[in-house]
Amino acid sequence: MQMNPYPRKHQLGRVTFLRSTHQVSWNPDLTGLRQSEREACEFIDEFLEEGQLSESEKLKFLRAVETLSAAVQAQANGNMNDYFPKTILAKKIEVLILEESTEVLVSSVHQRAMLCIVALSQVNPPFYLSQKLDLVNAGISSIFSLPLIMPSLDRKESASLYLQTVQALDDMLQALVMEDMDPDMSLLQNFLEIILPWLTLSEKVHQQIRALGTISRMLRFICNFPRLSQHMMEFSMTGKMMGILGLSCMNANHEISVEASEALHYFFKILVLHRSMKQKTEIILKDLQKNFRGGWFANIQNLAMFFRKYLTPEERADVIMVPMEALTNASRHDVCAASKMLKMILKHPMPEIGKVPEIIQYIYHNMNRITETTAQETIKKILYLLAQTYTEEVILTLLNMEDGSQRGVCKPWEILASFPKGYEVIMEFLLQKLTPYQKSKGQEPSHSTEISPLIISFLVVEGDTDFQDQQHATERMDPVSSSVEALKTLMQSTGYGDYVSYIQKLGGWELLTSPERHYEGVTLLARAMVIKNCWHNRPLFSFLIRILQERDHKNRLTAFMFLTELLRCPDVVATVDEVTVRILANWFQCEEPAIVKLLLRVVETFAKHGNMVRQFRILEPYVLGCCYSLDDDIVMETFTVLKCLVEHLTWKHSSSFLTQLTFMLGPLFEEESEHLRLMAFEIYGALLAKVKRTVLVFPLKHQVLNLIVLLVLHLEDANVNVAQLCRPALCHTATILGWSRLKAIFAEKDVWTILRALLKQEGNRALWFLKQCLALFKSPQAPIRQTAVRFAGQIIQTLDAEEANEIAEVYTALKYLREDPDSMVSCLAAQTLYILEAKEKLLVNPPTSCFCSRRPRKTYS
Repeated sequence: MQMNPYPRKHQLGRVTFLRSTHQVSWNPDLTGLRQSEREACEFIDEFLEEGQLSESEKLKFLRAVETLSAAVQAQANGNMNDYFPKTILAKKIEVLILEESTEVLVSSVHQRAMLCIVALSQVNPPFYLSQKLDLVNAGISSIFSLPLIMPSLDRKESASLYLQTVQALDDMLQALVMEDMDPDMSLLQNFLEIILPWLTLSEKVHQQIRALGTISRMLRFICNFPRLSQHMMEFSMTGKMMGILGLSCMNANHEISVEASEALHYFFKILVLHRSMKQKTEIILKDLQKNFRGGWFANIQNLAMFFRKYLTPEERADVIMVPMEALTNASRHDVCAASKMLKMILKHPMPEIGKVPEIIQYIYHNMNRITETTAQETIKKILYLLAQTYTEEVILTLLNMEDGSQRGVCKPWEILASFPKGYEVIMEFLLQKLTPYQKSKGQEPSHSTEISPLIISFLVVEGDTDFQDQQHATERMDPVSSSVEALKTLMQSTGYGDYVSYIQKLGGWELLTSPERHYEGVTLLARAMVIKNCWHNRPLFSFLIRILQERDHKNRLTAFMFLTELLRCPDVVATVDEVTVRILANWFQCEEPAIVKLLLRVVETFAKHGNMVRQFRILEPYVLGCCYSLDDDIVMETFTVLKCLVEHLTWKHSSSFLTQLTFMLGPLFEEESEHLRLMAFEIYGALLAKVKRTVLVFPLKHQVLNLIVLLVLHLEDANVNVAQLCRPALCHTATILGWSRLKAIFAEKDVWTILRALLKQEGNRALWFLKQCLALFKSPQAPIRQTAVRFAGQIIQTLDAEEANEIAEVYTALKYLREDPDSMVSCLAAQTLYILEAKEKLLVNPPTSCFCSRRPRKTYS
């Protein structure tokens, strides 16, 4: 008789799930499978239902999935969904990867899990994009986070396991990047965006080396497909990649430099295969091979050649931006390397460059951060070269970058004017723009009317020293009132008279000058700018973000109040990128409750806009972290915002956050503060109302089941409002679990009727219910502790010998409850202990007649 390698009690069940508009049912027909494949199915089914599992069981599960994948692949029209939903298998494997330790590599689960994904990628249906990205993210973070593993005689096995795991990661990336028979370049870009932060943001050398090695091997794999010309248009980070790899070639660390050189070589090869003339391709590739693993100078020479011959103007701009950003780095080596690279690629004659306004804006915003002499000289040269070739774009960009602090704009002008004839170039250009408007007052205003006020304001800033002699007049003036009057005058002179009048009607100017209500005035001013849809909103928002880059800025609270209101404007929100969000996220760590509350309102605004999914994901952990703040007001504000988030977020885009929120709420259901406890139940109820049976998969399903007993027992909560929330929550739980009979009981029966019915139908989960009771033994409410102990006693009587051996923790807790301050709890604990001890004696010395409870068979709804 053949032994079953996947021994389990239960048989396969039935699961139904919905993806988009297509209903897919899982009711596997196992008749065509071999015995080993049937056993694999049974083991997979049981594994998906279990909680904590051993390493050996995880490896068995992964082997079982590979076995089933091979069977499906061998079928003519095989589809994994005919046996198990592929989405559920992928999510489970992702969880297994994430559960592995990042402190030490001692298990082959990492390796087997990624090879299992390779097997799954070979069968239908194909992975969704979000699934691929989640799997890549999990694999990359779990491997790259491991400490440095050095080969040595006493660590041969560890080093060998690491190399095998890295190979499995490469295999997974190569399998997932494929679309039909060729690589999908948009997917490659997504993968690179996941890997690159480990190179550009990590301070650990071994993580940078791992990132470069992974990139190099991926690019080498892509080189094997000559038909890339059909896909390269989907790849939009050519310039950025070339810039990052080129700069890494110049790294002081030899290993980083070598890995970057290899990656850059393969990237050049891809460009040659795609963009060179066919008759020259072979010659160019041979020349490239001569410099393979060459020094940094040879690599930068090649980079300069490719910069000129193979890149578009926009891609060249992307290359330039990489070393320009490095110029603001504190490391002198990075600054020197970036300067050398820029000098090499911008030699005369300079090729056509795109995105000139973006380059000028970056120089303008970061001028004060560039302090190293070499970097300053490099920036000056870039600014001058661009002004020579793109005079109009450079000057108009500088003129339009008004930020309320006009002095900041002077430095770029000074740099341009410091070069030979630079001042003449600037003034001549401005004169050309102003002359047509001055010739005829009856002429329709052209672009010069936009320039004139900017020039006038620039001259006013330059000439304000004339007023410094009038100190006797200044000393008699209130500085706040003077600032407000200056602001009104400036706005009226630039065509915003109606806005000034609108603020006047609302009393905003008076509020601004009031010490007690100044911040109300700030809020009203910003809100009015949103209502009036002022075109200054976007540049003003950018200015505020620059202010918030300084943690000790004296006007940070004013900046946050203004910024919070401006984000209500869709045009402003459209400018919010990842860098901006991370600047805001850093402020969650400040110790000023007023700022944290405003940040929470920003998160709420993002959710309401509905198109800020990527930005919101960055802020998710910070919002959840506020739930544990020591400041009660922040905690209450956080829960108010969470209620709004649950209302506006969707499972499609925010399933991970909503699932985390479900787990985070668990401890708060027993909070002593009635108001906080009520809000926790309100949020959970609203969250359950959004859950459909199609999204109820691990780990969400596990947590929903884990809260069943808690919901039932809180029908007796001291707070009537909490008790009223629990019944509809139970009914919705029954709906999404498919418990139609229990739903009717949940809707109208008392606590004990519900508990008996629950134990009768779901008897196979008795031990799980017992553990839920154990958690409720610590409830601050005596009635809930009483019911928890009673239900525990009922459950204990249904356990068989094997399960009875697993309740030592319950035994200890009951002994502790004999000293409970509530006499009823103490009495019930003593009685339950007696039942438990009697049960143990009976199981040790069973009577001649069979004494055992008939356990209900596992059911699937």
